[in-house]
Amino acid sequence: MDDPIRTEIMKHRLVSVAEEMGARLQRAAFSPNIKERCDFSCAVFDALGNLVAQAAHIPVHLGAMPLSVRACLESITFHPGDVAMVNDPYRGGTHLPDLTVVSPVFVQNDHEATLLGFVANRAHHADIGGMSAGSMPLSQEIFQEGLIVPPVKLMVAGKKNEDVWRLFLANVRTPDERSGDLQAQLAANRIGIERMMGLAQRFGVSTLIADMEALLRYSERMTRQLIGRLPDGCYRFEDALDNDGFSEELAVIRVVITIDGEEAIVDFSGTDAQRPGSINAVYPVTLSSVAYVFRCVLGLDIPANSGCLRPIHIVAPEGTLVNARRPAAVAAGNVETSQRIVDVLLGAFAQACPERIPAASQGTMNNLTIGGWDQRHGRPFAYYETIGGGMGAGPRSHGTSGRHSHMTNTLNTPVEAVEYAYPFRISCYTLRDGSGGNGQQRGGDGIVRRYEFMQPAEITLLSDRRVGRPYGLAGGAPGQPGRNRLKQKGAEKTVDGKCSFTVDDGDQLIIETPGGGGHGTH
Repeated sequence: MDDPIRTEIMKHRLVSVAEEMGARLQRAAFSPNIKERCDFSCAVFDALGNLVAQAAHIPVHLGAMPLSVRACLESITFHPGDVAMVNDPYRGGTHLPDLTVVSPVFVQNDHEATLLGFVANRAHHADIGGMSAGSMPLSQEIFQEGLIVPPVKLMVAGKKNEDVWRLFLANVRTPDERSGDLQAQLAANRIGIERMMGLAQRFGVSTLIADMEALLRYSERMTRQLIGRLPDGCYRFEDALDNDGFSEELAVIRVVITIDGEEAIVDFSGTDAQRPGSINAVYPVTLSSVAYVFRCVLGLDIPANSGCLRPIHIVAPEGTLVNARRPAAVAAGNVETSQRIVDVLLGAFAQACPERIPAASQGTMNNLTIGGWDQRHGRPFAYYETIGGGMGAGPRSHGTSGRHSHMTNTLNTPVEAVEYAYPFRISCYTLRDGSGGNGQQRGGDGIVRRYEFMQPAEITLLSDRRVGRPYGLAGGAPGQPGRNRLKQKGAEKTVDGKCSFTVDDGDQLIIETPGGGGHGTH
């Protein structure tokens, strides 16, 4: 019989390891995207690659990371001092800029090393090569999106694998920044290894392994109990992305959630086929979205680990928007399609437990990349930003305004950091009044963010909810759709949600993000 008090204490100890890893990664990083926006996640895994503990970082990263760790286990024989890296979306990754660094934790006992588990972190690099700066292009195959890294050893027995480092840095636009961020990821894993070894020395290797297994069992039991409190039945919902950037055709995601006792089936059969554009999500992204929604619906007191997913069965047909087949483009699947998967799942759950479910939030990350040659410093630059918006109103509360929601959990890049690091400035950053949907509880408002350029640059936008609107619930009105505007030589025009273009000195880009849906009638 597991000791619940010991399990709870060990949960906090292991979570603290992941949190300290995150603190070191943020302090040591070079790029504003990691240092300022905190676009990274850290976690602890057992020897089989099961997620045991995580910090409160980014849901779309954390749900997929166990698949990256297992891909490394399948391809690599680990020894003490080895470190692997991987970003291949078809081998546990999400999209190419998200680079995962995996380190085994070995404990030396009686002349042999015992594999205790792994520590890993995933960080979004502001450039990973590909056809456009920022590596979030309007692409039609994954090869256009950047350097694909299968599971490879970045460090061997504590020493750099120089060939891999050289190959990686030769394929990116900002090698100094990339090298600095990658070194920060290694530093984060080193502190994770030290803390895990400290726990093993204090409690014993076999005891720590048993405690990790108990934590997984506990999360599974809690998840089963909470699923069992939901009414049995089949709950259906569908919603759509505006388009894939190459046609005006909606991209529809359909789901049926079946609650049967203490287990659930999440079936995406009927979802549209994968598209030419990059809105295709790989299976790890869909898995992350399902894990996130169930965690929100069932309650945050359950320790977030792989045990939570054992009672949940996912049906995601290959070749669809929710389980793309290689070599489909996937850059936006991670950031945009994941949000629509969440909207669809919550819409279905609104039929099963309406008292717990909010209206749709903005449903997009409003991805913006800006790149080019920095004339001030005589070097290339690559900037990446996601922009918050309105959150959906709940049954008992208004939606929050100007926040990242659901599958993202980053900060913004402060105006001062932008103007220090890049050749453009932010001339307006405010809430978009009135963009939230009306209702007894009002949806949160979106954001207005205006960029003024001081030299030529290349822009790529991957955004959604520019046509469709975030839905309201229980009679609440939908939120306002977003809008992207470009001012050039005194003329203003609306630009598509997914597009690429160039700007010149004096041009302005204004991004207005969607509001959240309202809840209830007045």
